[in-house]
Amino acid sequence: MKYANHHGYTDVNPYEVVNKISNKTLEIRPMDYEELPWKKDFHLGGFFGHTSNQEDQKWKISSNENYNTIRIRLRKNGEWKDKYNNRYKLSDEPTKFYDYNF
Repeated sequence: MKYANHHGYTDVNPYEVVNKISNKTLEIRPMDYEELPWKKDFHLGGFFGHTSNQEDQKWKISSNENYNTIRIRLRKNGEWKDKYNNRYKLSDEPTKFYDYNF
């Protein structure tokens, strides 16, 4: 896997795997992302509103070697986590998702 996407509640942020320390330890680095134009289907309601087509988001994701790396480790339960207990999921593609409804 080339990427480790950070899952923070409902948002997802892309990280790239830059070094495999061992089968249970990886070094990863955050990636840059820029939202591309897409038509949001926004409806009034709730606290502010609701975006019913947020799964149609489009992002330009790119590497940035200027960011510092961090280490994630594979836990016994099969989850990848950093020292602050943040969750990561390995993937062949970088993923960015912003929850407009949270």
